[in-house]
Amino acid sequence: MGIKRVKTLGRELLTSRAHVNNVPILTSVLSSCLEKGAASDQGLEALISLQAFFFPLLRTELSTSSVKEASQRLKQKKRKRSNEEGAAEKDEEERESAEAIYRKWLWSKYAELLRILRKIVTSSVPKPAVRVAAMDAFMEFARQQKQGKFQTRIYFRLISSLVHSNAFDDVILTMLLPKYFKFKDICSPMVIRNVYEVLSRIPPPSDEGTEELEEEMWSNLNDNEESFGNPGKQKPQQTGTDLTQKACEKVSSSKISSKKLRSKMSKAWMSFLRLPLPLDVYKKILADLHKTVVPYLTSPILLSDFLTRSYDIGGVISVMALNSLFILITQHGLEYPDFYNKLYVLLEPSIFIAKYRSHFFELMDKCLKSPLLPAYLAAAFTKKLSRLAHYAPPSGSLLVIALIHNLLRRHPSINCLVHRDTNKIDEAEGNKTVESSEKVDNCCATITRHGADPFVSEEKDTAKSKALQSSLWEIETLRRHYCPPVSRFVASLENDLTVRAKTTEVAIKDFSSGSYGTIFSEEVGRRIKQVPLAFYKTIPCTLFPDRTTEDNEPALDFTGWTFTPSVTQTS
Repeated sequence: MGIKRVKTLGRELLTSRAHVNNVPILTSVLSSCLEKGAASDQGLEALISLQAFFFPLLRTELSTSSVKEASQRLKQKKRKRSNEEGAAEKDEEERESAEAIYRKWLWSKYAELLRILRKIVTSSVPKPAVRVAAMDAFMEFARQQKQGKFQTRIYFRLISSLVHSNAFDDVILTMLLPKYFKFKDICSPMVIRNVYEVLSRIPPPSDEGTEELEEEMWSNLNDNEESFGNPGKQKPQQTGTDLTQKACEKVSSSKISSKKLRSKMSKAWMSFLRLPLPLDVYKKILADLHKTVVPYLTSPILLSDFLTRSYDIGGVISVMALNSLFILITQHGLEYPDFYNKLYVLLEPSIFIAKYRSHFFELMDKCLKSPLLPAYLAAAFTKKLSRLAHYAPPSGSLLVIALIHNLLRRHPSINCLVHRDTNKIDEAEGNKTVESSEKVDNCCATITRHGADPFVSEEKDTAKSKALQSSLWEIETLRRHYCPPVSRFVASLENDLTVRAKTTEVAIKDFSSGSYGTIFSEEVGRRIKQVPLAFYKTIPCTLFPDRTTEDNEPALDFTGWTFTPSVTQTS
């Protein structure tokens, strides 16, 4: 059907009620947008006409009050009807009955239109322009259907379809956020309650039959929109959708309770986190959980199982779960004894090239800030970081030195790592020798122990790493690092530890985002001392300038050498 024909049908529908049969034709044109390769211009034109036709009817023929009054009058006429009725009364009754049938037919077409709009919004087949127009029309119907009260029933069906749809992409999301979610009566109570109602129906994941369970669950949702606004159609029992409708109407008509809203949000999130999530969604949740979810839950401690399981996975997942887990430990009383051992295991050379390295090191600095940490724990982290400095790029070495600087200032009990006198240890061990015939063997053993490091870098338990028996010899080797900023920073570290009263802790965020580019930019911008290497009255323009002696003979640059031009031989 051409676009001119669609415009003609729409114009006829809006001018006269005699052309009301154009409604199913325009509806079929709109539904054709769900087919692949269908033209979108005809569908948009049909949607505009149907929208202009049904909007005025929502205030007159299709209003809930008018439908209810017509139904009550029809019932009263049937009760008073007798065999002695006149022809005029019968004609009036037939006219009212026809009017009720007409309104019921209009409701069925209106419900069909809403169903098609919802399919267009949640499908990836139509073009983005058609989906956006369908979304606008659907939300406008939800706003005007009850004359000043937001129609939560059809809005719940839309949210249910969006949550379950695979086509919930940026086209709809970028439209919902700035245009509709800025209204509190739509965003806060409606979405949270509706999403919770949808997620609460999803069964727990199992190894077999997951798809069949999902289809069964979603088929149980009442998808019959023909009952919208039809007061004559009574249901024997209330379904979950009806209960949600009453709850949403109660919220929209009365003052929103923040406590109930937080409770619904908490239940919705807990139901959502029980689902089998894709890896990209799982990472995005962990990255934003500490700032967008945890502060608004009624009991954030409920996330402890989810976060501890994520933290035990290792790798980047553990790094992303670290922030939320640290908040639960410090602010909500979560007891997790293996927290620091798991954090200790994450210290690997690959952490210096990870995506979230800056966030990880800043958070690790906060985790090690408490002065109540035992000495063996602080020593283990200090020693492990100093060992990693040999495998890290220059920017990572600078970051390690800054972290060690802060740890040494916070925990004076580990200052023995800075300088350990090994002679006393060797003398104590040498005194244990009893027989003089074993002096040579003991001397060799002492030399071997003198060059060995007792620190066990492969140990995952900080208490068994023997860090307190070692020293920070790795930092001393960084004095001869090939990168000048690293060697200079080591020298400044020694000065800061010598004069503690005049120095403060280093801000880790100043080093956590460093790279080769930042080091190069800083080095280029430094002011270099001018050292004269050669002096010329005039700047030479050639490597061997033409010079003459006092006798006007050419000066020899290479005394004692004779140069002859080379001759190429030809065959």
